Amino acid sequence: MNPMKRTLAFVFTLASGLALSATAQTAPAPAAAAPTAAAPAGPAKVAVIEFQAAVGQTNEFQRDFADLQKKYEPKRDQLKTMAADVDTLEKQLQAQGATLSDAAHASQAKTIDDKKKQAQRFAEDAQNDLTQEMNDVYNKVASKVYDVLADYAKQQGYTLVIDASEQQQQAPTVLYHIDSSDISKAVVDAYNVKSGVPAPPPQAPSAPSAPKPAAKTPAAH
Repeated sequence: MNPMKRTLAFVFTLASGLALSATAQTAPAPAAAAPTAAAPAGPAKVAVIEFQAAVGQTNEFQRDFADLQKKYEPKRDQLKTMAADVDTLEKQLQAQGATLSDAAHASQAKTIDDKKKQAQRFAEDAQNDLTQEMNDVYNKVASKVYDVLADYAKQQGYTLVIDASEQQQQAPTVLYHIDSSDISKAVVDAYNVKSGVPAPPPQAPSAPSAPKPAAKTPAAH
């Protein structure tokens, strides 16, 4: 594919959604926990959680993500305008190409090229800003969800909690578990109660849904 066509396709992609599925790449490790009591005697009690999805399902993350969507709406609209402008100029050049002089053709082609580059720079800057803000949103909530998870596991007597997130590359592979061992919803519910953030109102069908975070689970020290 022609490099400039790839550029324009990239611009159109960002204009339509501004890559709102961009998420954190790393999550902060919480402060070192105080020494805990020895594990109780008897068989291990193991739980499973999809940590990244759990963070994304909290009311606080949903609220902050919705706020981020609204914040970037003007940039998405601007990118759509820039992409439409380029598309119009390209159609004009294609329609008038046979009647234009070489100099006029070259001048208009350069104008289109310059506008594509400008749109690409704008899109890349917006993408970088969005990614950084998504990192901040995810990491802020992830650390606090981990604290709730640790408290919940201790209260319920779990000796081991395994992260079953698909993107958690360093986590053990979970081949089988029964539904009752999955504490994801219980941890999300506990966090929502602790945070005091109400559930967000239902989104319109056309609104992008919250992404499934791809960040690593904070590890305890």
